[in-house]
Amino acid sequence: MAAEAHLQAAEISASQCFEIWRHYDSDGNGYMDGKELQTFIQELQQARKKAGLELTSEMKAFVDQYGGNVDGKIGIVELAQILPTEENFLLFFRCQQLKSSEDFMQTWRKYDTDHSGFIDTEELKNFLKDLLQKANKQIDDAKLTEYTEIMLRMFDANNDGKLELTEMARLLPVQENFLIKFQGVKMSGKEFNKAFELYDQDGSGFIDENELDALLKDLCEKNKKDLDINNISTYKKNIMALSDGGKLYRTELALILCAEEN
Repeated sequence: MAAEAHLQAAEISASQCFEIWRHYDSDGNGYMDGKELQTFIQELQQARKKAGLELTSEMKAFVDQYGGNVDGKIGIVELAQILPTEENFLLFFRCQQLKSSEDFMQTWRKYDTDHSGFIDTEELKNFLKDLLQKANKQIDDAKLTEYTEIMLRMFDANNDGKLELTEMARLLPVQENFLIKFQGVKMSGKEFNKAFELYDQDGSGFIDENELDALLKDLCEKNKKDLDINNISTYKKNIMALSDGGKLYRTELALILCAEEN
């Protein structure tokens, strides 16, 4: 099988990295967990042995951490860190701008230049180009286009040719991705609009930090299984990173709390 053959390689290309991910994330939920993760670990060890290659130090640490851990869960970021992926592509998963949810939200605001609520191909290409330039790496336009297309294929879950906030957030390490917590509490468009108007207490058309605090407290009370009230300050800081000078408008908050409606 192609994915297993790729695991035997001394270096893995960007497209091969994607094929490995797609193969082992068999249910397509954007994470490798449970049986998927244990199968990957077993086949990684077998592939390296078959190719006469030792496990790298990163691979050994990964196996120690997740081997036999039925509750383990990783994203594409964690996978890319342990595979011998081509250096320039790997930079996207080691980006300092994407180490925390707050940094990620600020980065999103910068590149969603038209405030459409998603990043299109050109905006994504600019984002990747800037990351490479900051790392003093130069690649030609054809290679940049290839990377952009692969990133879209990796993260564009609904195949609409653009990345929504929750899709691009998979560039964050699983432990840092606070948006995962909000997946279970998203509202319909009608419910969200009603909630926004309720918590926009002064009718200003935006929610400030105090109004957001009240909204989050109520959400935590109603959704104790998903949200931890002790983490309100973290949730608030991350969400307010989307705001415009402390003003959180409806479209920005909807990225977090409003479910997609077909």
